Amino acid sequence: MVELLDRKKSANWPELIGRCVVSFILVLLTQCSQFLVPQFFFDLPVFIQLLLSALLLLAVVGVVGWCRRLLRVRASAPAFVFCSVLFVWVVYIAIVRQAATHLMDLLFNGQIILLIFGLCRMLSSDPGLVSYSPSPSDLIAQSSSSEIDTYHQDTELGDRVRCCQICKAYVKGFDHHCPAFGNCIGHKNYLLFMVLLIGFLWTEATYLVCLSQSQFVVPDGDGTRLEISLSRKVASSTMLFSILQLVWQVLFLLWHMYCICFNIRTDEWIHWKRYPEFQIFIQSSHGEKSSEVRFKNPYDKGVLQNLKEFMASKR
Repeated sequence: MVELLDRKKSANWPELIGRCVVSFILVLLTQCSQFLVPQFFFDLPVFIQLLLSALLLLAVVGVVGWCRRLLRVRASAPAFVFCSVLFVWVVYIAIVRQAATHLMDLLFNGQIILLIFGLCRMLSSDPGLVSYSPSPSDLIAQSSSSEIDTYHQDTELGDRVRCCQICKAYVKGFDHHCPAFGNCIGHKNYLLFMVLLIGFLWTEATYLVCLSQSQFVVPDGDGTRLEISLSRKVASSTMLFSILQLVWQVLFLLWHMYCICFNIRTDEWIHWKRYPEFQIFIQSSHGEKSSEVRFKNPYDKGVLQNLKEFMASKR
């Protein structure tokens, strides 16, 4: 019997290095696009600069998508995240650090180190993989279909086991596949995912506090006005980038806090009509044969109990 535990095959080293190089180039392209806003619109209000930064990011995403289809080159999302973190760290050390307090300096550098460590842990973490040996009839059905059944409900699989279409693997408590972290989010690494998400928010907020304490001034000496202006613009561009990251990450965090409190997964919320346990059939009145399908969460045991189960998920 063939086991459906085929996580995506790891890329060979030349391909992996090539994708990391492409990711590094994309980070530079993204940060250069952010630099254009303070370069040409430095005197505009911050809110207007944020809108322009968001539009430029969308433009970069569109151009990158077009180039990927044209040139058939692929980047690595985790490598992009790593390079973005390192870029902000370099800007902090080169420009912002000189004006930050000693406490904030220790705090921010410590957060960056923990963030990188957490990213490495997430890449290699087990989301709750479940091996599954399909029956001969399942193999015949799968051979005639190009897609794996994402809502296969077999008693051998256990409770709340879903299939990730990207990894082609069955995961217990599957929430979603996170491209930025290069892994599925499931029963065993959901807690780590939330800690890492909060870590990103905390680190970006600390960076903004350090920026607020800094005047972006280059020490007196041979520094020219052009160098001072360039430093301020680079710091401002990373500030805009960090604020935009904070906005969507806060929304993302609130969504997952909701899911945790009510014991529901993102995949289950989106595809609840695929999973019979979330369906309740309401017979229509007047003796008609038709019935209405409504959503019902059978796993919701109250907020406190749901939180206890989430905290114990690692075990």
